[in-house]
Amino acid sequence: MASATSLSEPQVLANAKRRLFPNQEDDDNAYAVVDTQFAMDKWLAEEPIEQDLQEQLAPFNHVKIGSGYPDLVGVKQLESELLAVDRFGNEPPLIVIEAKGHTDNGTVDVEGGIVQAYDRLHEANAAYVASPRSAISQSARTLAQELNVGILGVNRDENVEPVEVPRIVGNRSSDEASAIRFQATASGVADKSFGLNHPKNYLAYPLALYHSDDTSDILSEYVVDATKQARRGAAFLNLIDEEPDGTTFTPLGEEVVRFALHNYETVEEALAEFEAWQGSRKRFYNEASDWGLIARHVVWSYPATKLLVEELQTMHRDGISEPSLVDLVSWLHVQHPTFTVELFIRGTDGVRSRVLTEEGELKKSEMIDGTIYHSPTVFQLKAMLYHAGILTDRGAEPHRLDPPNDVWKLCESLKETV
Repeated sequence: MASATSLSEPQVLANAKRRLFPNQEDDDNAYAVVDTQFAMDKWLAEEPIEQDLQEQLAPFNHVKIGSGYPDLVGVKQLESELLAVDRFGNEPPLIVIEAKGHTDNGTVDVEGGIVQAYDRLHEANAAYVASPRSAISQSARTLAQELNVGILGVNRDENVEPVEVPRIVGNRSSDEASAIRFQATASGVADKSFGLNHPKNYLAYPLALYHSDDTSDILSEYVVDATKQARRGAAFLNLIDEEPDGTTFTPLGEEVVRFALHNYETVEEALAEFEAWQGSRKRFYNEASDWGLIARHVVWSYPATKLLVEELQTMHRDGISEPSLVDLVSWLHVQHPTFTVELFIRGTDGVRSRVLTEEGELKKSEMIDGTIYHSPTVFQLKAMLYHAGILTDRGAEPHRLDPPNDVWKLCESLKETV
């Protein structure tokens, strides 16, 4: 029987996550998920996982890396004391953690965790095993050194000490790993993406930035008062880069400005036309065909759009001509499980604990509840795809959503070609 000072696997993992990902909500280039087995009410036979511990571990997903499912998968630029080298490139590494805690008989399988972590290095850039500090033997440290696996020791006071540090390795990324990388970029949808549901609000941001007057004042005068949300969405659509020393154009954003200058004498003249579209309920692609084509191009460059269009086209060819949101998410989860959960299912308020089984499968009974879905996807992104002439129906806020009757259909589905 484990003692009162024992650390369970969920406790070890929560401390390791807090050490490596302390400010995930504030770091736009960091994102981590914990495996769905930790979203359950109990750990092992009779040990409950406390609600506050689950909140520390959330969000959850079932991500396959290598031949198995790590306890934690994340992307973050790590501090130097956690790595064997100081220089490892500009792109944040893909990190995996395998946690090992005291079992019912008081043992900790640290070496087994090291072997599991080593397997993940086929697709991850850095792998760690986390365990109680007192359980880490010299033989475990030697094995970790040989296999290039880091060891995180969790002390009784819950401080986490890097006992062994790994080297960053380069490797291929699977579809599952790419989904986590996507969430940790300026294009991810982790509660920080789209706050407005019309593409004109984002297209106008590079024009306002190019204008000689204050960007926020110009945007507020001609387009929308929600300048912060417009800027954030423009960054997610790769129209601008938000750097510590200021906001700059991307090549795509510059091309939007060039388009405006090709068709108008000044960007202010172009913005005056945007002003006339304020409050309009008409489909942007029909109301302003030239700008609608630009919106279509910009929205199409967003990685999630390509995935949705490709899979909706495949569904059409398989006879699902008017899929509902439930149909689409069920289909996508078979093809791209990690990406689907990240794109559609909220990671807050215990939603994924309700929706996902321990094995990461979707509970069909929960999918008819509109409130489980991620608003930036089912409302804002879908509305933009509607205005860009890609989908037939606009989006709906989760509390108004009727998932079995929420249609996700391409405006122009292609027939099968020979």
